[in-house]
Amino acid sequence: MPDTLLPLKSANAFKGVTRLTPADGKRPAVARHVALVGTFAPRKCGIATFTTDIFEKLAEFEPGIRVDVYVLNDPAQPANYRDGVKLIDYDDPASYARAAEAINDSGADAVWLQHEYGIYGGDDGILVTDFVDRLAPPLILTPHTVLSDPSDRQAAILRHLVERASRMMVMSRHSRDLLATRYAAPNELIEIVEHGAPDRPFGRQQEFKRRLGIEGRDVLMTFGLLGPGKGVEHVIEALPSIVRRHPSVLYRIVGATHPNLIAQHGEEYREQLKQRVADLDLADHVEWVNRFCETEELLDQLEACDIYITPYPNMQQSTSGTLSYAVALGKAVVSTPYLHASELLEGGVGLLIEPNSSEAIAEAVDGLLDDRDALQTLQENAYAKGRGTIWPCFARAAAKLIDDAAAGPARPVSQVRAPSLDAVLQMSDATGMMQHAVGVVPDRSHGYCQDDNVRALMLMNLASNVSEAERRKWTRIYASFVQDSWNPDAGRFRNFMRFDRTYCEELGSDDSNGRTFWALGQTLEMAAEADMRVWATRWYDETLLHLSELDSPRAMAFLALGAAARLRVEPEHGASRKLLEKVATRLAYLLEVARRPDWVWFEAVLGYDNPRLSQALIESGQLLERAEFTKTGLESLEWIAERQTTASGHFRPIGSESFGHEHQSLPFDQQPLEAQAAIDASLTAWRATGQTVWKKHGRTAWQWFFGANDRGAVLADMATGRCRDGVNPRGVNLNCGAESILAFQLAYHSMLALDLETGDESEGALVGHQQQAGIAFALT
Repeated sequence: MPDTLLPLKSANAFKGVTRLTPADGKRPAVARHVALVGTFAPRKCGIATFTTDIFEKLAEFEPGIRVDVYVLNDPAQPANYRDGVKLIDYDDPASYARAAEAINDSGADAVWLQHEYGIYGGDDGILVTDFVDRLAPPLILTPHTVLSDPSDRQAAILRHLVERASRMMVMSRHSRDLLATRYAAPNELIEIVEHGAPDRPFGRQQEFKRRLGIEGRDVLMTFGLLGPGKGVEHVIEALPSIVRRHPSVLYRIVGATHPNLIAQHGEEYREQLKQRVADLDLADHVEWVNRFCETEELLDQLEACDIYITPYPNMQQSTSGTLSYAVALGKAVVSTPYLHASELLEGGVGLLIEPNSSEAIAEAVDGLLDDRDALQTLQENAYAKGRGTIWPCFARAAAKLIDDAAAGPARPVSQVRAPSLDAVLQMSDATGMMQHAVGVVPDRSHGYCQDDNVRALMLMNLASNVSEAERRKWTRIYASFVQDSWNPDAGRFRNFMRFDRTYCEELGSDDSNGRTFWALGQTLEMAAEADMRVWATRWYDETLLHLSELDSPRAMAFLALGAAARLRVEPEHGASRKLLEKVATRLAYLLEVARRPDWVWFEAVLGYDNPRLSQALIESGQLLERAEFTKTGLESLEWIAERQTTASGHFRPIGSESFGHEHQSLPFDQQPLEAQAAIDASLTAWRATGQTVWKKHGRTAWQWFFGANDRGAVLADMATGRCRDGVNPRGVNLNCGAESILAFQLAYHSMLALDLETGDESEGALVGHQQQAGIAFALT
């Protein structure tokens, strides 16, 4: 029986962090694992046939590839699908969400999606867009219709799919060119894989004619779901002329009427054709096979014909599976020049005729039946062409497509040095650290921001691989930026500064102000110079009263982390203790209000830097000796850690596309800030509990920087200290902005502390270190 996808899973007690990649790094016995999405047999449509062919031919010729099938299903029209097929109710958004979650949890290396506007729910099948947004594995897209003149919505849907795709497979050059020019698909991501076809012996017409009881006839054939779009009426109009010259001709029209046409008009179209056959006195020359033929029967029917005719009036048709079959079986083809036929039949493989012309059909058929040598040559040319499209060739190309799309295996990081500070300093000047880069080159047009400069200040308090003179220089530059950004009239720090040192605003966001307060607390706790600790204490005291009223959750968490730093230095600092109690109480309240059975979080949405909320509660509980805060912080951290750990054990940060979506977490774009926050919070949780699971989770997040992620993308470079801006559906964002560089650099120091404090060097996470030496580390 097919599987109906179950409701979304509920929260578990932090099972995810134990699902780690095997230490030996061996790949599983199955070479690849792909989730195949589309319609499927026994549904009677071309895409269902194609999707079924992919499934069956990969099983036959590429058995090392495991294929899970997810079928677009109409509950109102149940079908008897084979065992193991998973059903997606085509018009139910929740069903798509469950399917995406099941795919993500399955450990699939890639998702191969068949796209046609009519098979997905919503206007023009728009529900497919939300579905692909939820998918974590690389997406292979096969668009079966690439329109040259789409509606605005149709164009937007296909562009969205193209933007998410790691690879695209088309079956014609025209579709490839149209994807590139009309839908902005990168050429290097598009593969042409011709429609697969059967491998049968050549020239068995007489044998199969005898089986069908039509021996001695010259057999013409058209196959497919019958409707006005097939152009069959033009062949019928051509028959009187053909029959006069070749009285043995039999035209076989094979296939049921299209279900959509039946639903609207019944068999009206077929009856009109039959009436025309009667009017032309062609009853002895036309045979109707009014049923949907399964593949093997279709092939037998094709083998019995001499000339296969596709008189389609729509010149934009990019794929015809039966045309591919006919060519591979060595049939002489007479066809209108629609896209697929124009490419497949070029070079003497078939005859192209003008559309909507019975005279052209008669002339082509008469010419072939008059010249049997020409007929034989055309059949031989077709058969030779078809050798390149038979199923073993198709399966081999499909396997390569899957392999090219799939993320590479995670690579453990071996003995390496502490990250160089070069990337930080190259992004910095006498004003401060610039916030963005184009590739690896600083982008002056976006100027500076407070957020990055306070992070850079925090890094200078930790960095060990820098001379004291350099540390003093850059510490003062970043501290000066912080100091200058204070707006005493507003009682807030500004955030964004242009390259000409003019501010873009009078006061910055709550979060940037909270993060600045945290940096001041960290500086007064950890700065190497006494003078810098004095400076930070002054500004902490100056801003405490103003900033303590911030009430957005992350801003409050940052305030708590800053106050916690002050209390570790000065345990009796009353104002800091009061602030910490206030914030922790508020965060605990938010969690209770927003909590649901499957949602153990402070808000109905997931944003950025999520583990900071839990980290702030844990640190508050430890310093205030309030066990309930520690317990609540750990519970929420377990929940977010579970949500950010995949079934296969690697780290999957909450994607930035999740922001603003209630009770959802989307996989992209993944940003380094999230990995840093997970590592920092793991260090806090380790200090509170001593549980090794937190070391494991911290290491899982650390390995994300080095390829243990959904795209196998290496983001961080120890030699330069650079870090790419994140992981997107196609791979890595090549830009190296300040936030990403600093997240990586700061994450290193937390990972180092976590390893040193746990004292478990048997796993080889970070070795050969002392806190201030910062020499080298290795990852299992």
